[in-house]
Amino acid sequence: MLHVSPPRHTPPTLAELLAACIRQERVAQRRLYGQFHGFAMGICLRYARDRDQAMEAVNDGFLKVFRDLYRFDMARHPEDVLGSFRGWLKRIMIHTAIDHYRANERHQHQQELDDVTLNQADQAATPLDNLSYDELLALVQRLPPAYRAVFNLAVIDGFGHEEIAEQLHISVGTSKSNLFKARAHLRTMLAQHTTSSARYVVG
Repeated sequence: MLHVSPPRHTPPTLAELLAACIRQERVAQRRLYGQFHGFAMGICLRYARDRDQAMEAVNDGFLKVFRDLYRFDMARHPEDVLGSFRGWLKRIMIHTAIDHYRANERHQHQQELDDVTLNQADQAATPLDNLSYDELLALVQRLPPAYRAVFNLAVIDGFGHEEIAEQLHISVGTSKSNLFKARAHLRTMLAQHTTSSARYVVG
């Protein structure tokens, strides 16, 4: 007797998954959450004080994703739905993480510096330019929250100071000040790390 294998169920394409999520199908929503949870967590961790705060931002971000997914236009980039969706999801997660930052760190003290001094100080290359992405993020996580938020927005996510000031509800001068101070803190931490590593090797 000929044995016939049951038909294999191929996973849905991203476009099919998104369409099912728009129809508010719970199975599809869980699948989408699982598929992009790591990507979203990686974004939110850069802005959060700890993993619990990052998880709150991720979950709030996905609530916005499922609420507003009908706004995402798959037809604009049919040849690269994944890249287009990741960019859309990234923007939502950044904005959500910033909302959590503002709610939790609104009392952080911030000081403005002279714009000309800051612009001159940021021109030269620094040892930070030689760090790998993971090494840089590990150091960034140790920055004070106000400096970490601006550094992430400016250096990692490519926002301008005017956009950063609008998102964080601070002045452009404060944004530049915090970026300047973030770089200074990172250089200090890098120097300490290099020194301790050299001592370990020598010892």
